[in-house]
Amino acid sequence: MEARDWLEHMQDGQQKRLLLEMNAATIEYGLVLSKEEIEMLLQERKNELKRQQRVEFGEGILPKLIMEFCNSAYIYADNYAETIVRLQAIFYTFKNELGDEIPDTEILQFMYAQYEQFCGGDLDYLESACLENWEWRQE
Repeated sequence: MEARDWLEHMQDGQQKRLLLEMNAATIEYGLVLSKEEIEMLLQERKNELKRQQRVEFGEGILPKLIMEFCNSAYIYADNYAETIVRLQAIFYTFKNELGDEIPDTEILQFMYAQYEQFCGGDLDYLESACLENWEWRQE
């Protein structure tokens, strides 16, 4: 196994453990990720990072994203994993558009407010229209 593959494998293991541990906090909202869903989230993370030409170190955005959105009025047990996949992709799009100088937590808080207050849980609307609201927020 090459060094890069070994490092990626180790990081994936840490991510899996962290996401499984987060179930203890999200179960309060009726949201739990299975091992298979976690595998899917991590694979989608890799795919999206590659597609968006981004690199992520450390725990990545998934834990922060999950904690920001777990109390959403629009996320249920049956759409949880798929919604997190889409939110992750939208986050990276916003991050690319806004630049790396904006802290992740600020982008996540903005996304959550847009998702809850203006989008009514519509991910397509969040992705296509809400980035324009960032400029209004800055004024």
